Amino acid sequence: MALIIGLTLGLLGGGGSILAVPVMVYLLGINPVTSTAYSLFIVGISALFGTFSYLKKKLVDLKIVASFGGASIIAVYLARRVIVPNIPEDLFPLGGFMVTRDMGIMVLFAVMMLAASYSMIKGGRPSRESQVLAQYNYGGLMLQGAVIGILVGLVGAGGGFLIIPALVIFSKLPMKAAIGTSLSIIAVNSLVGFLGDVQTRTMNWDFLLSFAALAVVGIFIGTKLSTYISGDKLKPAFGWFVLIMGLYILSKEVFF
Repeated sequence: MALIIGLTLGLLGGGGSILAVPVMVYLLGINPVTSTAYSLFIVGISALFGTFSYLKKKLVDLKIVASFGGASIIAVYLARRVIVPNIPEDLFPLGGFMVTRDMGIMVLFAVMMLAASYSMIKGGRPSRESQVLAQYNYGGLMLQGAVIGILVGLVGAGGGFLIIPALVIFSKLPMKAAIGTSLSIIAVNSLVGFLGDVQTRTMNWDFLLSFAALAVVGIFIGTKLSTYISGDKLKPAFGWFVLIMGLYILSKEVFF
């Protein structure tokens, strides 16, 4: 699973956290809040290595990283350092049972997955790598970065499945450039968010470093494969996988 998490990040510029959190929670039995912290570290380290590969190909838009990423860094750090530790264990009663913090985090994660799967499955026109480069609406980029940063902090996701559609639709980035730019933002967001957790909880570093090392191997494989495989073909297939995972998490948390 660590290899697959890295592989999806390298191929699609996102999606690693979509796998990482469910793997931690359902396969390894780690509680959701700790799982979101671990996911931030694993995805952040993997994305950092992937960024170097895309930088060499000149497929990272540093202006967007600075504006979008700058706003999201602040938002994700505040979410992990201030908001998440202060969410009460019991949120509110509903239909005779209590909605807990862990359940709320997983349901929010599932809803985000469903929204992301729609954008991936729906697709659109094939991306043109020769397309004119980004439109720089810095105010809009900072607002998008702040909103996505808060969501990233709450659910422990890297945010690539939200960042890439935003960059392609609003900033008119070609798909390959959106992937490289997304990885840069994910790396910074995730690692800064993780710093907020390091100050508030104990980490299993042996597990984290070994899992992250395998994910890094996966991202190098995915980055290499991205040279030969079109993202336009991969996105719908991955979108259906994300949809199934989102529905599974939602049903497990709400009905079971």
